[in-house]
Amino acid sequence: MVKQLDPPSELVVDRRRTSRRNATTKKDAIHEKHEVVDQRKTERRRQIDPTTCERDYSDQEIDFMKAMDDYKRRSGRQFPTWSEVLEVLHSMGYRKVAEPTDISL
Repeated sequence: MVKQLDPPSELVVDRRRTSRRNATTKKDAIHEKHEVVDQRKTERRRQIDPTTCERDYSDQEIDFMKAMDDYKRRSGRQFPTWSEVLEVLHSMGYRKVAEPTDISL
């Protein structure tokens, strides 16, 4: 007589082919090298803003854009909130000292 075993109530499937803690293979090293090269390309592209081609920015505007870019890179936030924009402005030394005026467009 054959004993019938109850199937397990939970099935675990491990789809990893190798352990992440193994030494890197040649293929992994090549892949990492491509990632570094790709990362450099994206950083270079990121700094080229198509709107800058038609307009010359003042030194203050360039400083602000660089400060915002640094903040976005450090915080990992692509779209900072207005409060975060104000934090960047305050960190640059800007303070409200006069009454608001209309912006001429």
